[in-house]
Amino acid sequence: MKRNIKIYLALFSVSLLLFAGCKKDYGDLNGETIEDLTKDATAAQLNNLVTGTESGMRTALSFYLDDVSIIGRETYRFSNSEPRYVLDILGANDATLNGANFYISLPWAARYSVVKNCNILIQAANNSSKITAAQRAGYIGFARTVKAYQLLMNLNLTYTNGIRVNVVDPNHLGPIVDNTAGLAAISSLLDSAKNDLGGAQVSFQLAGFAGFGDAAGLTQVNRALAARVAIYQQQWQTALTDLDGSFFSLNGNFNTGVYHEFGTGSGDQLNPLFIPQNQTGEIRVAHPSFAADITAGDDRINKTSLRTSTASLSGLSSNRDVWLYTSSTAPVGIIRNEELILIYAEANIQLGNLNTAVSALNVIRNGHGLGNYSGAATHDALITEMLNQRRYSLFFEGHRWIDLRRYNLLGTLPIDRTGDDVWSEFPLPVTEH
Repeated sequence: MKRNIKIYLALFSVSLLLFAGCKKDYGDLNGETIEDLTKDATAAQLNNLVTGTESGMRTALSFYLDDVSIIGRETYRFSNSEPRYVLDILGANDATLNGANFYISLPWAARYSVVKNCNILIQAANNSSKITAAQRAGYIGFARTVKAYQLLMNLNLTYTNGIRVNVVDPNHLGPIVDNTAGLAAISSLLDSAKNDLGGAQVSFQLAGFAGFGDAAGLTQVNRALAARVAIYQQQWQTALTDLDGSFFSLNGNFNTGVYHEFGTGSGDQLNPLFIPQNQTGEIRVAHPSFAADITAGDDRINKTSLRTSTASLSGLSSNRDVWLYTSSTAPVGIIRNEELILIYAEANIQLGNLNTAVSALNVIRNGHGLGNYSGAATHDALITEMLNQRRYSLFFEGHRWIDLRRYNLLGTLPIDRTGDDVWSEFPLPVTEH
């Protein structure tokens, strides 16, 4: 049977995701066949696959960030049409997470759709006689880097329930592997991509990669993602080595990095995370603890804005809108220098380089209007400080739940209503059983 694929935005249409509840679906759509694309692709066809890959990375992004941010008590998502945001995801009453529901099936299928497109791009580049060896390495290095990032996002959701790493052949899927094996496979994939990019020529255009669109820039992005994986693996020296090869700059702009871009053009996508201030009906608000716990003078309070009236639903309330993405075309970070500075601080704490870590934490604090750290210069106190800085610097970027989970601190998150739960992971989608 021919496996088909559309390129550009249609490759990752929401209609694909609606089938996730009834069958495994890793991007089998109508259009040019994979045989057409992988037999002897032109540079134009390969570039179309790159465009489709980048576009698909944005699909269902809002579901992923709502998932991790709601459980991590960063935000609430109030929706009159979808009560499961305040029921299942917060564990209200007897509610539990269900593998058949949108909050896992949609982001899971979207990420694997991108993975499939990456696999097609790798196969097509390998089989093309119309590009140079250096160009081939550029396509493959990009595809493997993105594939690793997408797999990591799904593993962040399902954690000990694992992921499928090998989905090259949809008719013979590889096994589900656990979190440890999944992280090892993702790290290995990033290393392979780094090797590809070492001798590569990037002959395609990327959106949101300003300053990182050549082989050297993509290698820096690859190493930044590798540093993120390394701290998840508690490989602290490896994280510092990866930072050395990334765009990490202790005194650089916090926002230097790579982003998902959005636009109003025909066939483009708008930022699904943007909700206007003071809206009713469909609302995304900050958890009350965000403002209650923040240090006076911290400019990161401006990632939220005071509402003219408090929003409430199902026994929950907040008077602050999430105001991180302030327009329908605002970019969404994939990885930024601010995160890399915090990774540098964390790795140095864990390696016992406490003065170095304090200096890095002070860069973050000073950059947001706060004075130098004045607490105890001990391992435990600095871990607490580092996690607090990550909480505010990386607010609604998909980190707090994962951070507290890897430090066994989920029990410190607030319980909003009697009987609510703080989940440690999502179940696998029912399509994976």
